[in-house]
Amino acid sequence: MGRWPPRFPIRRAASLRTFEFALHRSGLGPVAGVDEAGRGACAGPLVVAACVLKPTQLTSLADLDDSKRLSEATRETLYKAVTRYAQSWCAIVIDAGEIDRIGIHVANIEGMRRAIAGLDVTPGYVLSDGFAVPGLTAPSLPVIGGDGAAACIAAASIIAKVTRDRIMVAMDSELPGYDFAIHKGYSTARHMSCIDRIGPSRQHRMSYRNVRARVLTSPEPTTIGLQDEC
Repeated sequence: MGRWPPRFPIRRAASLRTFEFALHRSGLGPVAGVDEAGRGACAGPLVVAACVLKPTQLTSLADLDDSKRLSEATRETLYKAVTRYAQSWCAIVIDAGEIDRIGIHVANIEGMRRAIAGLDVTPGYVLSDGFAVPGLTAPSLPVIGGDGAAACIAAASIIAKVTRDRIMVAMDSELPGYDFAIHKGYSTARHMSCIDRIGPSRQHRMSYRNVRARVLTSPEPTTIGLQDEC
């Protein structure tokens, strides 16, 4: 006899609440979603967020979707709604130095564990975006394209993205010359030209090849205003 929920990735569902409602009906709630922002960047922190939405469908959250598909204004509006109406949420910030020490994948997994542990409620089930997260205290399911397929993952994606973007905008003022407020630490041509001109900053991930190849001087590691939010 098969086990439900299945222990393998599920493809995109027709409704963003399909996974959560099915799990709630099976007595496996509350359902937490977990996602990250900044994995592909070469500067700044990785931000991992977890979120538990209330079972009711709120009009203010109707536009929930993969944060990368939304405008900055829509993300900000949804961030306010999610953080106000969610049953619980938590954002974990992992700085560039820690990413260099343990590697981006380990940092991502560890951040997801910490974000789930930081929730005010104990989830009965966890939905993650795309890959399994070992070591969680609740059963979990990886959802392929999860931030565009499950509302709780989309909400976590919004929290992670907005939190990280705000950090990068603040970092732009503290480390001028890199245009962090524009490219948010991703390896755009504009960002690479900044590093070519003045070398990596203390917020760049020195374990990344494209950063390491552009070292002009030895950076002094430090952390700029990075705080978890739970």
